[in-house]
Amino acid sequence: MNIKHLQKMYNKALNLREPWLKRWDTARRYTVPTTDTEVATLFDGTAADAVDNLAASIYTLLTPPESLWINLVRESDMSPDPEFATHALRANLNDSNFYTTVHQCYMDLCIYGTACLFMAENPIGADSAFSFTAIPMTDIAILPNAVFHTTSMTATEIASAYPLWVPADKTRKKLESNLDTKFRVVQSLIDLDFVAWLDIDDAPEILTSGHFDTNPYLIFRWNLCSGELYGRGPVLRALPDIKTANKVVELVLKNATIAVSGIWQADDDGVINLQNINLTPGAIIPKAVGSSGLTPLVSGANFDVSQLVLSDLRDRIRHTLLADRLGLMSDREMTATEVLARNADMMRVLGATYGRLLHEFIRPLCERGLQILSRRGVIEPISLHSDAELKYLAPIAIATNDAPVL
Repeated sequence: MNIKHLQKMYNKALNLREPWLKRWDTARRYTVPTTDTEVATLFDGTAADAVDNLAASIYTLLTPPESLWINLVRESDMSPDPEFATHALRANLNDSNFYTTVHQCYMDLCIYGTACLFMAENPIGADSAFSFTAIPMTDIAILPNAVFHTTSMTATEIASAYPLWVPADKTRKKLESNLDTKFRVVQSLIDLDFVAWLDIDDAPEILTSGHFDTNPYLIFRWNLCSGELYGRGPVLRALPDIKTANKVVELVLKNATIAVSGIWQADDDGVINLQNINLTPGAIIPKAVGSSGLTPLVSGANFDVSQLVLSDLRDRIRHTLLADRLGLMSDREMTATEVLARNADMMRVLGATYGRLLHEFIRPLCERGLQILSRRGVIEPISLHSDAELKYLAPIAIATNDAPVL
């Protein structure tokens, strides 16, 4: 594909992503702050705690480690052995970094509404045929049937990743002056055709090109509005309440500071030096005879109502982030009827998200895993379209099957 056409598509993808960057940054700031300034201005931890619980619950309900959560069923007598393929797929997933990496994607899914898991193939002889990387959404830009992954790499890193790369004269001169120069590298996958290039405005350089049989970029979304490419997660939906709760707590703390130290007034009689006054327990403040000295100023603010507002906000945040639903799945004190009813209510809320994750994450994950294993000769080529049917056995699937029709 022509490099100019690739750049044009890439710039279009960046423009479509631009409005989401500020939303993502705000959602991240109130749930997983990274800088000292962000930590110092975060006063309410309800959302951060609820996101942790939601990501952990999705992890356990969707891809429970060391459990049989996927199974292949033979479609016909002529199909390859699905039991051996299931065992090989699960064994390689267990021996890979899948379970430690996918949780990062679930955090992104809850916060941003969209997550990206890159599934690469390990060299022959590694413990697992698979290697996984959670890619930040700020490095990913998408179009229909196209993914653009932007990263910064030094010349040494580029040469290691793309050994056939021959730098142009202008690029070589930059390298001679400083080997640690960072280059902007764009990896594009359009209809499974892969092209990587140096994003240099005046003279972009193609590093490599090729073709994938299956998509290594597993991009999945919480839910999707018509006409949009990026998903909307529960944190984005709860963001107004999250920001309001944070502001309420900040104001309550400021009011508490005033209640502790007080606001004082004094007559300006030329005797009291306000610069020398220290309001500490046991302090003696001199005053002129006949003057009123320091007098506390009574604040008219009454923040008793703030506790009611804050309690309501926190309840709505927990409700939106499903903290009041998913936690009930492990409650063993409920009756069987109540368990079924609560499972049905949970699936009413998670049903659309569950179906989307099956379509955008679980099935592509299995298809790519089977394709890699068959190409390496570990299993016979097996297709989920004609040879075998994918049966999903995770706890969330069991809850779906057991939920009564209401």
